[in-house]
Amino acid sequence: QVQLVQSGGGLVQSGDSLRLSCASSMRTGTNYAMGWFRQAPGKEREFVAAINWSGARTYYADSVKGRFTASRDNHKNTVDLQMNGLKPEDTAVYFCAAVDPGHPEPIGGAWKTSSTYTYWGQGTQVTVSS
Repeated sequence: QVQLVQSGGGLVQSGDSLRLSCASSMRTGTNYAMGWFRQAPGKEREFVAAINWSGARTYYADSVKGRFTASRDNHKNTVDLQMNGLKPEDTAVYFCAAVDPGHPEPIGGAWKTSSTYTYWGQGTQVTVSS
């Protein structure tokens, strides 16, 4: 069973930065795409960012573009989300998610669809105060 374990998050002020990490139990050398989603209270889960298996391609929601950066270290089996210029509207529980390595990489809008991803982290709270 694949496990994704998240770390990072917390309470910060508007304009601050945070870094989220997601460690995968998949065998090193396994190629899989990753995504980040978030869910605010009373709202649906929404796409934040995604990164292809090599890290060469990244995708972002318009609301975080230019502020958030996804990266990965395939030697360590980790994927990070660097969040700069945080705003109160970024407050949410953040989830990392992995595409099943047996599936092809997403195409187009599939990157932003939660059903594309098979494995999910436990979620971590990010709270941004104004």
